[in-house]
Amino acid sequence: MLRQLYYHNDKAFLITRKISIGCFDENGQLNMNLVKGCRDWFGCDHVLKTQTHFLFVETIEDIEFEEIN
Repeated sequence: MLRQLYYHNDKAFLITRKISIGCFDENGQLNMNLVKGCRDWFGCDHVLKTQTHFLFVETIEDIEFEEIN
């Protein structure tokens, strides 16, 4: 399975799932507990929201390295 990278505020994320916001709408209110439950179920550490979707992502940590000559 090929997963997509997403960049937000100079951070890189690996998209695990992308789900329409409408799937979490209950009578005009977003069910954020359901969003959090999905995040945990998918094993993600973060959720980003676009205008149309929730992105369930894993944060790609910056690597600290030292150049060796």
